[in-house]
Amino acid sequence: MSSSIAGETADAARSRVVSQVIKAYDVRGLVGEQLDAAFVRDVGAAFATLLTAESGGAPANGVVIGRDMRDSSPELAAAFAEGVTSLGVDVTDIGLASTDMLYYASGALDAPGAMFTASHNPAAYNGIKLCRAGASPVGQDTGLDEIAALLDRGPGEAAAGHDGPRGTVSERDMREDYAAYLHGLVDLSGIRRLSIVVDAGNGMAGYTVPAVLEPLPLEIYPLYFELDGSFPNHEANPLNPDNLVDLQREVSTLKRVDVGLAFDGDADRVFLVDEKGDAVSPSAITALVATRELAKEPGATIIHNLITSRAVPEIVAEQGGKPVRTRVGHSFIKATMAETGAIFGGEHSAHYYFRDFFRADSGMLAALHVLAALAEQDKPLSEFMAQYSRYAASGEVNSTVDDPAARMAEVEQLYGDRDDVTTDTLDGLTVSFDSGDWFNLRPSNTEPLLRLNVEAADADAVAALRDEVLAVVRR
Repeated sequence: MSSSIAGETADAARSRVVSQVIKAYDVRGLVGEQLDAAFVRDVGAAFATLLTAESGGAPANGVVIGRDMRDSSPELAAAFAEGVTSLGVDVTDIGLASTDMLYYASGALDAPGAMFTASHNPAAYNGIKLCRAGASPVGQDTGLDEIAALLDRGPGEAAAGHDGPRGTVSERDMREDYAAYLHGLVDLSGIRRLSIVVDAGNGMAGYTVPAVLEPLPLEIYPLYFELDGSFPNHEANPLNPDNLVDLQREVSTLKRVDVGLAFDGDADRVFLVDEKGDAVSPSAITALVATRELAKEPGATIIHNLITSRAVPEIVAEQGGKPVRTRVGHSFIKATMAETGAIFGGEHSAHYYFRDFFRADSGMLAALHVLAALAEQDKPLSEFMAQYSRYAASGEVNSTVDDPAARMAEVEQLYGDRDDVTTDTLDGLTVSFDSGDWFNLRPSNTEPLLRLNVEAADADAVAALRDEVLAVVRR
């Protein structure tokens, strides 16, 4: 890697890179500077070492690997496979895949998995999402720390003690199996015909949508289905409103579209716009899907992260379910789902988790639920979703600051002594007012940012509270 600093030893440079790329719930960094084939080969060996130590031998079903359409993904996935097989562990390579397809493969094959993607990050980045057999998460407290420790020991250290035969690599196409599994979870065979626009953002939805959605009674207008890791049309990050503009324009221009879908780069998240071209809150989608799942299993537990609208726990309770609050991030959501037996979980960032999908997140499965719900009644999406949207929200407001901890401490000091305020630090700082208004300020797990989310009774109250907090954060 070419990221050494003048006067820095090779060991120190490696340790610095390890600390930079091992995130809270994945591995992610700049290709060439932080991630290259040699480093990723060692990550593969370290992952195989962790799995072998836990099971007392090579995992019975090997490791399954998938990759997105980024230019660097084939080389990095191949290097990872070399690292895994150097420990005598077999690899099943499913080739191009969305992240939720990799999770499906991990569950269906009962094998640990590795997905090569940097999700919504720009083209210069790549990363690895790891899971144990059955799509069980590997996060900072559930394996990534051990992998980081192995990597810190130096190049090739993880595989140094293995003198047995290498593992093998086999290829397997699982796209049709993945599509069939999703079709078995949500029945759309008898729905009325819907007209939809899908913006794949040149990401992996361009590969999965034809298999999952085209066989259904849908009229599909595709946008940017060509797989292109340089993202020539817009970033594959629908959380940024700028990246929804093309979809909104297409929906508005066609005038007879029922819903627009936008997927991120690895297609594990889906964002919606209604028939007017207006964005639909992921919290409203969480409440809708939770209601559908609770109809199948009354009284069940539903997970929501702490940035999700308070409408979600309210609606879950009204439907007879048990809402459970957790911190942000897929490894934390999945762990809480396992602990509580929850049937569904949703995040503000449009990650949706399903017990029946190996407790993994799937934007495609969430989209199927929305399409089924929309087709079961005659209202347009804007009217239908109004029942799940009760409050105004700021969306995620990002700020780059030199000292995030100091800024958060200043914000806590500003509000902490007020009689009408309660605070908690489950994930960053959440400040809740007796009025029901609240905000959360937390450092990003993947980028050098402070993220602010505000919810209040109306847009004016949101703007006032947002500006008050940002005045401190951006001082």
